[in-house]
Amino acid sequence: MDDSEVHRAAGDVIGLYTRHADAWDAARGAEVRIEGAWLSRFADGLPPGGRVLDLGCGTGRPLGAWFLDRGFAVTGVDGSAPAVERARRRLPAGTWLCADMRGLDLGETFDGLLAWDSLFHLTHDDQRALFPVLGVHAAPGARLMFTSGPEAGTAMGVFGGDPLHHASLAPAEYRDLLAKQGFEVLQFTPEDPDCGGHSVWLARRRLG
Repeated sequence: MDDSEVHRAAGDVIGLYTRHADAWDAARGAEVRIEGAWLSRFADGLPPGGRVLDLGCGTGRPLGAWFLDRGFAVTGVDGSAPAVERARRRLPAGTWLCADMRGLDLGETFDGLLAWDSLFHLTHDDQRALFPVLGVHAAPGARLMFTSGPEAGTAMGVFGGDPLHHASLAPAEYRDLLAKQGFEVLQFTPEDPDCGGHSVWLARRRLG
């Protein structure tokens, strides 16, 4: 795949998830499986009933539902209108917004921010630009968890017959971007064998 095709795929991520929302929902399933241990680590640092912002929430399950079931207040954001509409019907206790995370400005802060299997669909430059967005929405002491690749690069997958873009910055750059927004890294596990090979970041916003 040449650079122009990669560029087109990067610009089509929301379109892909819009076209294939039902298929993705069926493939993703309703139950938390490999993510469970990481979700628990993330949730353990949140206040009871705390506010969670789920960026790239999809249809609201299984992650949004997991937090709602544990008494957290969930706001989910996704660019796919069919996915968000399904989340609204399925999980009315949550707040589900159809919006692009890259330009998000909700005018409020959250106790936890989650970008599980979503941030890594953005281009390198869009990922860099997203970290100030995360900082604006993070309350003092907020937790942030996201997935990336283990090293800098671009990888292409396929879903529904369409190319699916993934990209990652270098771990050192993620650390620098987090530090600039007042986050300290609590844990980074590249290609976690207990989480299906996901590379997972867990960070906390400093209080001061």
